[in-house]
Amino acid sequence: MIARKGATLSSSNADIDSEQAYLTTLYQRLDQLRDQADSRLRAILLEAGGTPQGRTQREATRGHYAEQLAQFNSVENGLCFGRLDFSAGRPRYIGRLGLFAEDRDQDPLLVDWRAPAARPFYLATAVSPEGVTRRRHLRTRGRVLTGIDDEVLDIEAGDGSGREDVTGEAALLSALTAKRTGRMRDIVETIQAEQDEVIRSGLPGVLVVQGGPGTGKTAVALHRAAYLLYTYREQLTRTGVLILGPNTTFLRYISQVLPSLAETGVLLATLGDMFPGVRAHAAEPPAVAAVKGGLGILDALENAVADRQTVPDDFVEVDHDGYPLRIEREVLLAARTAARRSERPHNVARQVFVTEAIHQLSLQIAERIGADPLGGENLLSEADLAETRRELREDIDVQQALFDFWPVLTPRQVLRDLLSDAGRLESAGLPATLLRERGHGWTPADVPLLDELAELLGVDDTLKVREQQRQRKAAIEYAEGVLEIVEGSRSLDFEDEGAEKDEILSALDVVDAGAFVERHEVIDTRTAAERAAADRSWVFGHVIVDEAQELSPMAWRLLMRRCPSRSMTAVGDVAQTSELAGTTTWEQVFEPYVAQRWRIVELSVNYRTPSEVMAVAADVLAAVDPALRPPRSVRSAGVTPWARRVPPAALVEELVAVVRKEASLIEEGRLGVLVPESLESSLGAELVAAVPGAAVGEQPDLLNHVVLMTVRQAKGLEFDSVLVVAPDEIITESPRGLSDLYVAVTRATRSLGVLHTTDLPKVLSSLA
Repeated sequence: MIARKGATLSSSNADIDSEQAYLTTLYQRLDQLRDQADSRLRAILLEAGGTPQGRTQREATRGHYAEQLAQFNSVENGLCFGRLDFSAGRPRYIGRLGLFAEDRDQDPLLVDWRAPAARPFYLATAVSPEGVTRRRHLRTRGRVLTGIDDEVLDIEAGDGSGREDVTGEAALLSALTAKRTGRMRDIVETIQAEQDEVIRSGLPGVLVVQGGPGTGKTAVALHRAAYLLYTYREQLTRTGVLILGPNTTFLRYISQVLPSLAETGVLLATLGDMFPGVRAHAAEPPAVAAVKGGLGILDALENAVADRQTVPDDFVEVDHDGYPLRIEREVLLAARTAARRSERPHNVARQVFVTEAIHQLSLQIAERIGADPLGGENLLSEADLAETRRELREDIDVQQALFDFWPVLTPRQVLRDLLSDAGRLESAGLPATLLRERGHGWTPADVPLLDELAELLGVDDTLKVREQQRQRKAAIEYAEGVLEIVEGSRSLDFEDEGAEKDEILSALDVVDAGAFVERHEVIDTRTAAERAAADRSWVFGHVIVDEAQELSPMAWRLLMRRCPSRSMTAVGDVAQTSELAGTTTWEQVFEPYVAQRWRIVELSVNYRTPSEVMAVAADVLAAVDPALRPPRSVRSAGVTPWARRVPPAALVEELVAVVRKEASLIEEGRLGVLVPESLESSLGAELVAAVPGAAVGEQPDLLNHVVLMTVRQAKGLEFDSVLVVAPDEIITESPRGLSDLYVAVTRATRSLGVLHTTDLPKVLSSLA
């Protein structure tokens, strides 16, 4: 058979049998490695005791085999998906992780998709084949090969007529037209050249990935995380990788991608999860979130902390050692000035405040009880003054008075008091629109404020260290008592046998109490991701931000604090910015932190949205910003987008009818009904009552056939079919309503419909 260069061919039964045999060999090796890891892990778990160093090493080994086992389990589906044939040499099989035979001197059985040797699978084209004569895509279900697609790539120089932008079209289009399941799939089998370049960019610096809807920004970001963990394993396993998503719905949507790529140690979080102990997912007006997101609030937070550092109008009197002690305003003013001049965080500077106040009060007491009646020098010595200061420090009434004027504060306490008190808001210089009920839940915009307050307040760990020392001392004393009991018991036993007392080897001769305590100290067995989630001060090795255009300046300030190395990947599309505090230019985000030391790449090909839908979206984008250009779609769905006007009174009835019809057309796929926030509750209740299995909003499970959501909740998601309801309200209920509408109309992989009760917005006039 004569093959055209770049053509996709089907293969013979003999090819399928041969590839199935090789696939079986790969799974046998995978099972062997999995059994070995499981056996070693079980053996380690049965071990006990040992020195602290030995226990630490054993725990590290346990973590290694546990991670290996998780990786082997996660790549069960789609283990091998490709093969490269060359003009000379053996074929090279490409898969989700690398597999070697027992003799590691042999060529690998399977090449990890992230390895340099796998790059031709994604980059080779008929024009630039990179030595590849044939690229084979293997389709599997479980451990069974279900099909093969071959691309013939001549090794001679091309004539310029080949497609260079889309490789593996058959496999790609198969993936793009597959029904959506509610979980994002990886694109490891169909990564395109422009995506591969982004994925394999180096670790240092800030990389911005700008791309329109459907360009695969999120998939690229996730595969980049897997690639970086593979390439910089030692560094990033220790420091961790953070992936920040726009909402919990999105995190559930992408949650299976990294495990399927053999990576299980990444922290997935939203902004609302970035302050340990707080789950900030409550809603608030966009205008309020915008105020909180601006850098202008920094001064207000400093004022809020300073307002808690008070002094009396005149004096306060406390009882000390049976005598009244006046703490004058001037004493506390001097102490406050000294503490503020130290430029330490509030809670740390409290030690300066207390020390200065105690010093001044000791002089006051010395003036009273040590004055020479003949007018000479004070009769109290320096030792007497030191004793007086000690007594003042131990006086509960004195300490309570000083605490009232410079209290130990927590970020949650300060922010809760600030936002629930009109007087405090005014004193801090904030508008009354931020006022809310004291029991209101935390919102995502509160988290950067809590983080900033944590920096302003600091932590005085003096008492914590003292308590740890006390507990350790108590543990050692207890251990000494136990060892002495053991020693006494053994001595009596030996004496009964007539042994010489000097010949007895006691427990204290074998191990001292300190070492005994160390042997039983708890070792932290959490992964880097688990420890990072519980530690506000954790520094990540790399941070990836999806929908990065939505983050406020205060949110970026928080992330920069978490990543002082500035090793970051930000993916987004400024045309889709909906948050008032979000960005419309990447320069305003990164130049304050890294000046010109950031780079941007743009994804230009739309793999998700069919050309018919993208033509409608292009009109909306032109209204958002005429200078922006939509990404180029690679396929047509053959379904014409439509719009239908219905009377307001008939909206629910018509919506239910259309949903039933559209859901039947996509069978096992997913239908997204995107509505204004004002209609989510009412329309959602009607739809759930009329359509079995329909879901509303951020449900615990997104596997539902029909999901009604707001545009904000649908950020980053995709559906086979999308129905947009009341587009005019989507536009008017937000200052960036056109950007929201652009997001809404670009979620579909197959068809788009619009129901409207008023005149159709001009930007949608092309709809049939």
